[in-house]
Amino acid sequence: MDALSRIRPPAEAAIGRLGAIGADPGDDDDARQRKALLVLISILILPVSALWGALYLAFGSPVGYVPWVYFAIIAGSIVVFSRNRDFRQLLRTGQVAILLAPTLSMIPLGGFSGAAGVGFWGILAPVAALVFTDARDAARWFIAWVVVFLGAGIAGELLGPTPPLLPAWFTSTMLALNVVVGGTIVFTLLAVFAEQRRAAVAALRREQARAENLLLNILPASIADRLKDDSQTIADQFTSASILFADVVDFTPWSERRSPAEVVGFLDDLFSRFDDLAEEYGLEKIKTIGDCYMVAAGVPTPRSDHARALALVALDMVAAMRSTDGVGSVGLEIRVGINSGPVVAGVIGRKRFLYDLWGDAVNTASRMESHGTPGRIQVTRATRDLLADEFDLERRGMIPVKGKGDIEAWYLVGPKARAAG
Repeated sequence: MDALSRIRPPAEAAIGRLGAIGADPGDDDDARQRKALLVLISILILPVSALWGALYLAFGSPVGYVPWVYFAIIAGSIVVFSRNRDFRQLLRTGQVAILLAPTLSMIPLGGFSGAAGVGFWGILAPVAALVFTDARDAARWFIAWVVVFLGAGIAGELLGPTPPLLPAWFTSTMLALNVVVGGTIVFTLLAVFAEQRRAAVAALRREQARAENLLLNILPASIADRLKDDSQTIADQFTSASILFADVVDFTPWSERRSPAEVVGFLDDLFSRFDDLAEEYGLEKIKTIGDCYMVAAGVPTPRSDHARALALVALDMVAAMRSTDGVGSVGLEIRVGINSGPVVAGVIGRKRFLYDLWGDAVNTASRMESHGTPGRIQVTRATRDLLADEFDLERRGMIPVKGKGDIEAWYLVGPKARAAG
């Protein structure tokens, strides 16, 4: 075990250096892995081809020169690749060499039986295409290997082995070695490819999950699902919903006296608190505009208690601004306006798209906020009628609203004592 632990670091370092041959700083992770895998497999085959050549030559067979020629071609192509970084050239050179060199050796060795399975090595050409290109390319290489393998085997059977004849035990031994060593190379190639594929799929799933989370931070879940399934414009009509606008009073003069980090930090804390409240009450945050926060109830999922839900969250918003810690410690107030009625909702834009609301009910809710009173929640008659049974409301009276004339308004005070109990 100690010996293995001592050998492993230098072995991994050597593999890392070999895998870096032909690497380009501009390569992405996938390109780097593909290059490293092809170089490593090519280098693994080199000592095998040199040994095979030496064994055949030792018995006087001229077939031994073929693996040495293969050795020279692959070694040279790796050197060229280290300079030009042309992955496709290295792949094609290796495929042609491994397809022809061992398979054509079947002819002087005497065909299928006398070749001791040497033609099996040609299968690496379609396997390499499957790993490094695509299934269609691999199919073409596979057909080419079958044709060359059968053609060379039949030719060898007809022409007979070229003298000198090899001993039977040597042919049997080479058959075993070709199957075992060649199968090991094929297995290694496919195993590394499978591992890289699993890693790539896992990374893709992580990115998909991250993209999904980002999408859900922008759009309601039901709208996000519709947007993924349907490219049509998303536009819905809701007959009854409630809309709330909350704006920080005197924020502009306050922000002018603070650093950008303080301003952004305050808004982030404030709107994060509001986001938590919206999630707690099952509301839909629509957007923020500067220091204004817009949230709705009853969209995109209709609910009968939309006005009640917004009333409760509005009271909590005002309470948050008056707390003794966090956002309440700066001493600012908010104005809150609520209105209820029919709205149109949909997704607009193609970049940085937004789920938004339109209609008179939305405009009136905005007016309720802008014409409201600091620290108070102002609602319209439509909202007041929906809340009257459960909440105490203080009539403010008729207020002039630009573009709408006089509108009757109420202040939301809080839950009625019996309702609160």
